Amino acid sequence: VGLMRVDYRIERPVALHASFEVEGFTVLLGASGEGKSLLLRAIAGLLPARGEPFDGLSPQQRAVGYLPQGHALFPHLNVWQNVAFALHGPRCREQAIEWLERVGLAPLAERLPATLSGGQQQRVALARALARRPQLLLLDEPTSALDPATRDDVLTELIAEVHAAGIPALAVSHDPALATVADRLVLMHDRRIVQAGRPEEVHAKLASSAVARLLGYRNVYRGKLAGTGSTQRLQWLEAGVELPVCTELPDGSAVDWHISPVAIELHDTAAASVETFVASVEVRQVGAHGRYVGLRCGQARLWAELSSSRVMSAAVHLHLPAAAIRCWPTDASSSTSKLAFQRCIP
Repeated sequence: VGLMRVDYRIERPVALHASFEVEGFTVLLGASGEGKSLLLRAIAGLLPARGEPFDGLSPQQRAVGYLPQGHALFPHLNVWQNVAFALHGPRCREQAIEWLERVGLAPLAERLPATLSGGQQQRVALARALARRPQLLLLDEPTSALDPATRDDVLTELIAEVHAAGIPALAVSHDPALATVADRLVLMHDRRIVQAGRPEEVHAKLASSAVARLLGYRNVYRGKLAGTGSTQRLQWLEAGVELPVCTELPDGSAVDWHISPVAIELHDTAAASVETFVASVEVRQVGAHGRYVGLRCGQARLWAELSSSRVMSAAVHLHLPAAAIRCWPTDASSSTSKLAFQRCIP
């Protein structure tokens, strides 16, 4: 698996400094407008910037394979000619066909791009990028033109090719689906890197509520702490309730907090053994990944997972276990903020 260090500083059109490792299939996740695409253009030499690798080289001299949004295939060239555009020498057509075979599109070599599906166009663009034999592969929003049914198949093929070629790849996106297949995750917020690491490391210790939201976590809210130690309470102002919580943060702290839909306990009546509050059922969601219910809690919606056998009534009593609630200081994007771990035993 390829490994490369990226360290780039952009001054215009936005100020941005990003430094991180690209290993295997690395996903840089950030909201729209963070400058992710600008970073790729800077690495490719298409935007004035300073950094490593490739500093000072022209775009033609940089050993980079770049897949912009929309794939940027030449509409007047057929499939093999698009791939051959990155090649030189008398064997251009033969080499282009070989690359198309690797991505499973050799039978379509004579077709024009307009006759291909979005996924097929992406594979042609990938073959063209890999044909340059780059040291680094850059992919800008690689799932943006794909429907959910196609996305997983195309991503699997893309990552398999990246691993087979041994080339580090950097994919930028705002789509949390990419994060689920990454070898390494890099999270960007407020135009800076706020967390990076292997997916299991990032999920085990989310650095902030911004990271949780980028990764698609549900049930991230604002609150305020009251009390200390075993008597600490979380004031959830949107819902108008207080919840038991255990953190190492001081009394009065403004916090962002999260609870997994799986951890929420649903009761038909008030439970004698635990603290509950009432919520109304607002929406039911049934899909390939489980059954969920959206619960109206004051001005907030809380998502809870349902067991397959449960029949929901119009209103339920909820218990949110203190040990399942994660809290961060509200200014968790600052460099001094840290995750406040629970001290309670489940």
